[in-house]
Amino acid sequence: MAAFKNMMRRPGPRAAACWLAANYIRLIKVTGRWRFEGTEIPQKLIDENKPFLVAFWHGRLLMMSLAWPYAPPFKMVISHHPDGELIARTIKVLGFDSIGGSSSRGGVSAVRSMLRSLRSGEHVGVTPDGPRGPRMHAAEGVVFAARHAGVPILPLTYAAKGSKILSSWDRFLIPLPFCRGIMKWGNPIEIATDADDQEVARVTVALEDELNQITRDLDTELGLIVIEPAPKAAESPS
Repeated sequence: MAAFKNMMRRPGPRAAACWLAANYIRLIKVTGRWRFEGTEIPQKLIDENKPFLVAFWHGRLLMMSLAWPYAPPFKMVISHHPDGELIARTIKVLGFDSIGGSSSRGGVSAVRSMLRSLRSGEHVGVTPDGPRGPRMHAAEGVVFAARHAGVPILPLTYAAKGSKILSSWDRFLIPLPFCRGIMKWGNPIEIATDADDQEVARVTVALEDELNQITRDLDTELGLIVIEPAPKAAESPS
């Protein structure tokens, strides 16, 4: 494992890995049978030229580009962690830009970048439990950004019958070729621009509950193992 990590620090292997990952995603798009639910939710806001945040769990990050046929592509918040750099370079191949940072409350620079993008009319994608968990528990950073920018948060998830679930902290889900998948937008989460910290905490829980509910619904519908949130006492992996 150490040898592999050392190799992936080299520019050549890193570029090759990102190219392979991007083209694997394209393969799944082409060979999979996908159903889309709730697309009228983002479409309405896009038609009205209203920016918004897109929130999805880290474990369901791989196929998020599939949910976005709109122009221009949203920007994705990606951590400065080495794995985050690989993700940023992979989505760049797919035509998506990234914002460096994390969605945690301490990710001040990332929140500022998110606000700049939202205030300029762009849409931003973020993993509320990224970059390192705990799994399927939302940090407040995304809600702070939504409050300050005056935009809604749209939950988004997917599941696929014919997929591999990794044993990583986020239980990362990788659809396989010729899978049957569902991509679903959840109910918009709103927060007032004058909301206090107590309201931020309440809305964060509401976002977490909505994301977990739609993810659980899709996993159950497709007969998958239902991935549960990590115990709240769990610490983020090192």
